[in-house]
Amino acid sequence: MRLEEYIRNKRKLHNLTQQELAERSGVGYRFIRELENGKPTVRMDKVNQVLSLFGEELQPVKIAKK
Repeated sequence: MRLEEYIRNKRKLHNLTQQELAERSGVGYRFIRELENGKPTVRMDKVNQVLSLFGEELQPVKIAKK
């Protein structure tokens, strides 16, 4: 699942509008809109602000070699 889908699904699961998610996580509405629309460059610190509302965070994961 892509990040934008994950955030959108979490937001809807918690019955939040984009505006409510922005206010509760301390980021701007525009950031949430761009994040959910799959903007290719977003600030990880702000993504973590949003995810922390759901008790989660982004972190590096080792990629398995093929």
